[in-house]
Amino acid sequence: MAQAPAFDPAHPWGGDTSNGEVDVNAQYAGLEYHYAYLVFCGFIVWLIIPGIGLMYGGLARRKSSLSLLFQSLLVASVTTFQWMFWGYSLAYSRTANAFIGDLANFGMRKVQAAPSPGSAVIPEIVFCLYQMLFCACTVQIVIGGSFERGRIVPSLVFGFFWATIVYCPIACWTWNSNGWLYNLPSLDFAGGGPVHIASGWAALAYAFVLGKRKHKGEKSHGKPHNTTLVFLGTILIWFGWFGFNGGSALNASVRAMYAAFNTNTAASTGVLGWVMVDYIRSRGRFSVVGACEGAIAGLVGITP
Repeated sequence: MAQAPAFDPAHPWGGDTSNGEVDVNAQYAGLEYHYAYLVFCGFIVWLIIPGIGLMYGGLARRKSSLSLLFQSLLVASVTTFQWMFWGYSLAYSRTANAFIGDLANFGMRKVQAAPSPGSAVIPEIVFCLYQMLFCACTVQIVIGGSFERGRIVPSLVFGFFWATIVYCPIACWTWNSNGWLYNLPSLDFAGGGPVHIASGWAALAYAFVLGKRKHKGEKSHGKPHNTTLVFLGTILIWFGWFGFNGGSALNASVRAMYAAFNTNTAASTGVLGWVMVDYIRSRGRFSVVGACEGAIAGLVGITP
């Protein structure tokens, strides 16, 4: 079995320099399947972002649907910029203190082929991509709390600064080897703290600040205008969650397969549980939207 390379502070950008030349591939010979697996997981995690947009777009009124879809892509773009600008450095720099990183990797400086902070078998640039998509999904969950209430541009500004002030410090606490929670130790496999707890409370606070969705004179919230969009969004989120949890092992291992299996089990159980409750409460009727919400609840519940 190939041996994982060690980080060399003298060459923080990585590469095998034994022959006097930098070969960024030689040090990972025999380990390619690990980072190929994580790249694939990152690609399917990206599907969660438009999936959330589709789900909220279907739940909203017709006039708000397109703006929610557009907003999901803008959130991905703004978060990518934030992560490359200073987000990655604030969360994962090797010279971080117990609470937040420094700007050692500002503007992606020295983020190339060295063994990553999360796993020695993964090049740092691959680790950075995967964690960037984690951050983007988290910001999208938060911004989802504003649907049909918040305007696009202010929500993007909020998302940029929320990622900087909230997500990056909590990610540093939890996953950076210098973080205070990491050294307790705190066990957080796939983002129970930085992703779900942080985004859930932030979305709730954001919704309180923006106010109610109901307009004056309305007796109830409008019904979902397009159940098909809700269903398609849920399918993308469910599929993307295999990469979200399975990729969090940061290698291609049996542990990653356990995570993927448990992810599917939790989502399926969530669907069955929610449908049963719907059936009892509505006296023999099922709800597609309820089944989709059950799947999302199961996915959130299985992400430790």
